[in-house]
Amino acid sequence: MSSNKLKIFNDPIYGFITIPNSLIFDLIEHKYFQRLRRISQMGLSYLVYPGANHTRFHHAIGCMHLMQKAVNVLRFKGVTISEAEENALYVAILLHDIGHGPFSHAMEHSIVNGVSHEEISLLFMQHLNAEFNGSLTLAITIFKGDYERPFLCQLISSQLDMDRADYLKRDSFYTGVAEGNINSERLITMLNVSDNSLVVEEKGIYSVEKYLVARRFMYWQVYLHKTGLVAEQLLTRVLKRAKELHNSGVELSASKALQFFLNNEVTAANFTEATLETFSKLDDTDIISAMKEWQYHDDFVLRHLCEMIINRHLLKIKLKNKPIKNKLLQQHLSDLMAKYNISKEEAEYFVFTDTISNQAYHSKMQAIKILQKTGKVVDIEKASDQFNIKALSKPVTKYYICYPKEK
Repeated sequence: MSSNKLKIFNDPIYGFITIPNSLIFDLIEHKYFQRLRRISQMGLSYLVYPGANHTRFHHAIGCMHLMQKAVNVLRFKGVTISEAEENALYVAILLHDIGHGPFSHAMEHSIVNGVSHEEISLLFMQHLNAEFNGSLTLAITIFKGDYERPFLCQLISSQLDMDRADYLKRDSFYTGVAEGNINSERLITMLNVSDNSLVVEEKGIYSVEKYLVARRFMYWQVYLHKTGLVAEQLLTRVLKRAKELHNSGVELSASKALQFFLNNEVTAANFTEATLETFSKLDDTDIISAMKEWQYHDDFVLRHLCEMIINRHLLKIKLKNKPIKNKLLQQHLSDLMAKYNISKEEAEYFVFTDTISNQAYHSKMQAIKILQKTGKVVDIEKASDQFNIKALSKPVTKYYICYPKEK
């Protein structure tokens, strides 16, 4: 049975996206990649921005499209990229997020213990490499950052990679937050390579400045939005509570895949091929359907946490510039304990403090380099005439407290 492998996607942001070759087509068709259609790109952000229902699948295809543009631009400027390297770039960027679990970041701390989505992505890629007779070997080397031509690795993962170039533009489109809308086309057109490193030509400096400002804005306005934060915290707590109950012998209804992760403490050490196969069966619907059931459970904590997310009756959250006073935390805890006659451990599921931090640009970490007309390469901080690049490299930390709203 032969199928047409030169399909075209119609993307709301870039228009028509072409699939470059049959290997990419086969990877997109694979069940591991198709799972990304059922993983939301922005977790529970749709509780804040109703349009933010796009998926990791959208994003991965968009990244691949931008990578095609980047390869064309660099080749046009005389940078040699072999066909093998080109294909490896497409594979690596296509699969860079394949290891994300349900609702992405919220799950990294609850379903698996201390195994990042990057590590799981690598496991998926290694599994697919065996299935596709070693044709992903170079892509894996580039993905791990081990390839001898660093600029290829930087296109996959750096402070100006195709991943960020897509998600900022895509997330700003789907949330309707216009300030995040970067000109990824222009940024890519300004890319070049100097001394085997990725650089931006001097005339692209203002596009880079806008990109960094947009990134900072999207973090405060969207990714670290206080309502989204509360929802993510509640979701992490739902799974923590479910595991606790399960460990103490309480029966919980859940899909087979979710049941496995409730039953087992999964760490990097015991993440086997079988675990990977089970993980690949897990997506947002497992979690949503479990919460729909659990909102009627006898357990006070589990019931209320699930009901809060399902019906969007979230906790109140207050952001401060200074650490939250312990006295205030204890006051909210004792109020809740008295009101519902629950233990301190139970109350701590609904009353807690934490911090968030935002740093749009890390000057110490793979800095963005500007290629001046003279041929000299300088850090964006030095090349920019704007003070805000320095300001954007300072981490800003905020403190928050969450507690139930008065009913």
